[in-house]
Amino acid sequence: MVRIGKLKYNSINMSISDGQNEVRLTKKENELLKMLLLNKNKILKREDALMSIWGSTDHYSSRSMDVYITKLRKILKMDSSISITNYHGTGFKIEIN
Repeated sequence: MVRIGKLKYNSINMSISDGQNEVRLTKKENELLKMLLLNKNKILKREDALMSIWGSTDHYSSRSMDVYITKLRKILKMDSSISITNYHGTGFKIEIN
């Protein structure tokens, strides 16, 4: 169990909780969140995440990752101090204020 701001993240059970609500993550959401957290406050290169999780950097995989980033942003809204920033053409960074 890891704390992300006010949230509790369990990568083994693939869940995030704010103490009252628990959200189950899909395998890809879980893998992407783990990679973002390993690179906390640093830019996670788009190509690195694509190759590690999707095994490809093609257009379909890239658009798919964008959808998963959107889903993670919605889940992480349980704590307004957490954000995922897009760096166009480079990657993403999770920031916890």
